[in-house]
Amino acid sequence: MKIIIKPSEFNGEIWANPSKSIMQRAVALSALSGGEVFISNPDYSADSLASIGIIENMGATVTKDDDFIVITPGTELKNTVWDVGEAGLSARMFAPIAGLYEEDITITGKGSILKRPMNSVIEALEQLGLEVEHNNFCLPLKIIGKINNYNLDLDFSSGSQLLTGLLIALSKADKDSDIRVKNLKSKPYIDLTICAAQGFGAEIINEDYKHFSIKGNRDFKRKKFNIEGDWSGVAFHLVGAAISGKVTITGINPRSKQADRAILDVLEQAGAKIKIKHNKISVARAELKAFEFDATDCPDLFPPVAVLAAYCKGTSKIKGISRLKHKESNRFLTLQEEFGKLGVKITAEGDYMVIEGKIPSGGSVFSHNDHRIAMAMATAGLRATGDIEIQNAECINKSYPDYFLDYEILGGLVIE
Repeated sequence: MKIIIKPSEFNGEIWANPSKSIMQRAVALSALSGGEVFISNPDYSADSLASIGIIENMGATVTKDDDFIVITPGTELKNTVWDVGEAGLSARMFAPIAGLYEEDITITGKGSILKRPMNSVIEALEQLGLEVEHNNFCLPLKIIGKINNYNLDLDFSSGSQLLTGLLIALSKADKDSDIRVKNLKSKPYIDLTICAAQGFGAEIINEDYKHFSIKGNRDFKRKKFNIEGDWSGVAFHLVGAAISGKVTITGINPRSKQADRAILDVLEQAGAKIKIKHNKISVARAELKAFEFDATDCPDLFPPVAVLAAYCKGTSKIKGISRLKHKESNRFLTLQEEFGKLGVKITAEGDYMVIEGKIPSGGSVFSHNDHRIAMAMATAGLRATGDIEIQNAECINKSYPDYFLDYEILGGLVIE
């Protein structure tokens, strides 16, 4: 799908889209619980739908409605091939969960996920006592055997998604476990996992993110679970307001454990006008100044923060580009290339992305089939000096299918 973004001004209010990150965790935990779980405000992005497909293969029965989803766990595995689509979280989360079964299970996917290295996943599974067949350290992974080792020593410098899967799987394993951790990145996501898992009855002790003790053989139970609004998605709209008008987001938790809540810190540093009241966040346009921000623990913020930097006076620096290589695209190179087409210069200094403030020009850009790049380019187009054409814009379905609908409700102009 090709769309054209015309310069416009935001001035409106929307409900936050539900978090796919929390949704995938809730789906996995529900499938491992001892009874029916009612999930309100569900997310139906492509990544979340992939996780639902996996738990159906695990034997769960799923009833979907616009406003809720009901998951009834099953007692018998239905399919030994689990397709994660392009969801990196589901790939790394369900791989350890596969080790709870006697049957051999294959984790596969499609698109860019098939090229992302799974070395750390394979190492962890082998430390769990499992045998793993792989495609040159990429998916598909055939996981053979059942978890039989409960003491792990792992490096998580590539991210926290695998640790999420281990904490959930080992809570259901036969014995208590210990994980010694080195170089953990994205710590807020682990807080999110522990909070969700403990809500189902898990017992996890976190010792300064360096050692995790997990009580095994836990009976998961929970009747209801509400999916929070997604800070990763609303970050684009809040940046859009800071550069082009005013936006109010309802249904977003200002005290959330989601890592991307840090967008408020960046906006404040840049000089945007921010108001917070209960579950509402309002941001309004202001004179924006350059900033420096460490996005190591929230790498998904790079695209919207890069847009913010383009509209700031001066040169901004964002730390953590080492976290961007293995996303849906290499996001540093992608942002550099696509912003370059709009006249905005992006360079690298060590682990920093350096952005020289300049209002983007019009032009034609490519999403690289990366949902966050498509949303960033649309946000950048709000006050560009000309129209911006975005190719392959449909990739937003991965995380935020209603993105362009909400964009238009807020006042953005989109031509398909």
